Amino acid sequence: MNTISIRLPDELLREIDVLAKKSKLPRAEYIRQAIEQMNKEILLQQRSARMASVSRRVRKESLKINAEFSEVENDPGA
Repeated sequence: MNTISIRLPDELLREIDVLAKKSKLPRAEYIRQAIEQMNKEILLQQRSARMASVSRRVRKESLKINAEFSEVENDPGA
């Protein structure tokens, strides 16, 4: 495991210490878990954005295909 050095505002560090103590976790473990949670949230947001983008592309194609089917259904000679 690697070690890092980080500068935090005094108020944030106090808040971390209070919440870590209430959670019965050492400060370092509390910060590790907070970073892991943030990483999960960011990855989930990125995945959601990719899914929304793909969904928009598929939707456009689906609308085009539906329009083509409508033309065939409404054409008595088809």
